[in-house]
Amino acid sequence: MKQKLVISCPASSRSGYGDHSRDIIRGLVDLDRFEISILDQRWGNCPRTEATEDISKLITTPQILQAGCDVWMQVTVPNEFQRVGKQFNIGVTAGIETDRISPEWIEGCNRMDMIIVPSAHAKIVLEQTVYDKTDKDGNKIGNPLKVEKPVHILFEGLDTKIYDKTESKNLPETIVNSVNEIKEEFCFLSVGHWLQGEFGQDRKDISGLILTFLNTFKGSGKKPGLILKTSAATFSVIDRQDMLKRINAIKANSGIPHNNMPNIYLLHGDLSPEEMNGLYNHPKVKAMVSFTHGEGFGRPLLEFSVTGKPTLATDWSGHRDFLTKYTFKIPGELKQVHSSVVWDKVILKDSRWFYADYGYASKMMKEIFKKYKNYLAISRKQRKYVKDNFSMEVMVDELRDLIKENVPEPVKLTLPKLKKFPVLK
Repeated sequence: MKQKLVISCPASSRSGYGDHSRDIIRGLVDLDRFEISILDQRWGNCPRTEATEDISKLITTPQILQAGCDVWMQVTVPNEFQRVGKQFNIGVTAGIETDRISPEWIEGCNRMDMIIVPSAHAKIVLEQTVYDKTDKDGNKIGNPLKVEKPVHILFEGLDTKIYDKTESKNLPETIVNSVNEIKEEFCFLSVGHWLQGEFGQDRKDISGLILTFLNTFKGSGKKPGLILKTSAATFSVIDRQDMLKRINAIKANSGIPHNNMPNIYLLHGDLSPEEMNGLYNHPKVKAMVSFTHGEGFGRPLLEFSVTGKPTLATDWSGHRDFLTKYTFKIPGELKQVHSSVVWDKVILKDSRWFYADYGYASKMMKEIFKKYKNYLAISRKQRKYVKDNFSMEVMVDELRDLIKENVPEPVKLTLPKLKKFPVLK
């Protein structure tokens, strides 16, 4: 008899947590151990458009919990974790971009039996964050508050049936038509949400990237382009206008004459996984660059790196697990987060994250632009590493081991055989 497993997650959400949820669901289906039901949750303002047929048929209503479930899995931020399963409860979170978690996150983790995170960074931060308990006079009392439950790493698997090196003739027409309009033959690509924060403080530091790019390639002569695949969370016309307004404000305040600026292109809208792979593989897209302050995992960086093109990213947090010596790291320093990005229970005011060295990043972008063949030769080795170690198939194998080693199987009752007695006449 299969155990009844209910997973609460943003299964249909167009978001990183949505992608992570769908990976976990498909991995659980492949295990063939559970009777699976999904409680589909909202994830902020992100569109709910990604529930494919295999996911949709498993989505149900909260009434399913009236009969209870054997195993409960919740994919969300840890302060929302709840115990629901009769036998076992699993919390899955992408973790944190900074160097510490909140007390509410610790309490949430301790409500579960096991925590799954996608990177070594997330595991370290969860396990090393400790708070002293004090009385009203500031004296320490009792045991410190820390995560007591086991934390396991399960990376976000790359679907190599979608994301892989792809020839130009096989790219989606939508991507070909859009990117072909760009006049530059050499473009850097940056992918990620442009969230709250003053200049240089937004989580992906897209604002800092824009200004660094402008200053790096200003002046006369041949220039590369910069493609920004970004949004604030939605794909509305208002969101697109806001993105353009932010870009234009940085350009206007840069002090660079308009005719000396390199071109920046906004790619805004809901692209399918196949279209994203097409974007990564378009011949005009030569390299990916990310000034991110921190990642729980960094899925777009993994997806892009399988193309074998150069990847340039900050040297801290979740993406370090898969960005090897065949990619290029931006040094910097850990500093306290800015007040404009503080987020209750998530990004704490006294936490730190990574600030890129803009000067070094500028130098590397110039080098990659001028000596592209040299950097491409190095980057090609990244492709095999990713396919061998971070594929969906490897992830499912690791998930199977995690479940087998930690989630108890149902107890099988063996009833004694009934003895046969002579029939009385």
